[in-house]
Amino acid sequence: MASKPTNRRPGLLALASSELAARAAQARLARYREDPALFAAECLTWAPGERPTDYQLEILEQLPRRRRVAVRGPHGLGKTALAAWAILWFALTRDGNPDRDWKAVSTASVWRQLERYLWPEIHKWARRLQWEKLGRKPFREGRERLDLSLSLSTGEAFAVASDTPALLEGAHADQILYVFDEAKAIPAAIFDAAEGAFASGDCYALSISTPGEPQGRFYEVHARRPGMEDWWIRHVTLDECIAAGRVNAEWAQQRKIQWGEDSAVYQNRVLGQFAFSEEEGMIPLTWVEAANARWLELQDREAWEEFTRVGADIARGGTDKTVFAMRHGQAIKELRRFSRQDTMETTGKLVGILAANGGEAVVDVIGIGAGVVDRLKEQGHAVIAFNASTHTDRKDASGELGFTNLRSASWWHLREMLDPANGHNVALPPDDLLTGDLTAPHWRDMSGGRIQVESKDEIKKRIGRSTDDGDAVCMAFWQEQELEGAWSMLV
Repeated sequence: MASKPTNRRPGLLALASSELAARAAQARLARYREDPALFAAECLTWAPGERPTDYQLEILEQLPRRRRVAVRGPHGLGKTALAAWAILWFALTRDGNPDRDWKAVSTASVWRQLERYLWPEIHKWARRLQWEKLGRKPFREGRERLDLSLSLSTGEAFAVASDTPALLEGAHADQILYVFDEAKAIPAAIFDAAEGAFASGDCYALSISTPGEPQGRFYEVHARRPGMEDWWIRHVTLDECIAAGRVNAEWAQQRKIQWGEDSAVYQNRVLGQFAFSEEEGMIPLTWVEAANARWLELQDREAWEEFTRVGADIARGGTDKTVFAMRHGQAIKELRRFSRQDTMETTGKLVGILAANGGEAVVDVIGIGAGVVDRLKEQGHAVIAFNASTHTDRKDASGELGFTNLRSASWWHLREMLDPANGHNVALPPDDLLTGDLTAPHWRDMSGGRIQVESKDEIKKRIGRSTDDGDAVCMAFWQEQELEGAWSMLV
């Protein structure tokens, strides 16, 4: 019996059609390969009236031309979106060539920045890709698109912790993109680990951050230190961000009033400039930001310790406010603020806190705070009366310097708790008012080896407001055994 004739033509046609489609896709991608700005403008879906800012497009245009790009600017300029676009552009325009593999390596000053901000932003913009222009199907969830990586046919994009330079050194590929997010605190060793790829590979780097103190590799790049001249640097200004609708002008003006035009926190976060904390300032901004990062980690893990105590700064009058700093272990979990209230109202709120949580209250005894302390004692609650103007024999950590009063000692104690060299791991909420308070006070070394911290009245005269939040936090961290004399009572 004769065998049936076989017809291979349909299979061959399908194969040819597949190859043609692949070539067509590569041709379309070639249009965007050296133009990430065009990729962002044309391959992402934009809502009416929405588009990349001019400075974002300029930065993207420079990335393939200059290869090393470093950007600083105010909070709100759109840094994370910019980094996400760059990673998607690189992955999708490099993938598919079997002769040239690729890697896109992202790192940040803290792991949380990658896990909570950059990679969710990448996923957000991946959902807005116009796949027909890219000539491929959407990412396959769970196979190509994972939580912290994209695993495509000839390469992958992934996150690396900034304390593991060896992982960056091991990122070998024909084509590599490094993204340094919130780069101001990334160690120099991480930047150095990426340099090996630039020696022989097709390599690019995007380093982007709000600035901090004028130190570290990110600052050295922007300062054009010797050996850093091959970086293209861009300072995005506050005016540009306002004009682009990225930053609210009223917000910027209020922060200028709140923090002071010359303060490091205003220079860093609003103007996008490098600035040291004031020489006579009590607590450097970088220490506060490190405590903020620890607070965010605790919040993510819901790893709060039990309630320990509440520091209560009681409003004296005018625009002052009553602030409760809720301490859980080494963390201030939250700040509770109230407009000026009478003794009974304030006492009632503290009674509610202590009844529900146990622990103790450290209360500013000056003014109406004395009545609050008396009422809490009468009701049998654990209370410490804190008189900022009283004498103390307390010494600083070195044992060499004393203090002019208890206020100075308590603020210095918080400074020592926040000093990274002392390893206390204090965690503070990332609150603009609290940050401004902690970085506002000045201090001086008086004759006789005693430290004096500005009084509340002096600070209010200088910056136009009282440091109520900061004082509440100082009281929350002041230990009862360190209080002296008849003016303090632990019941």
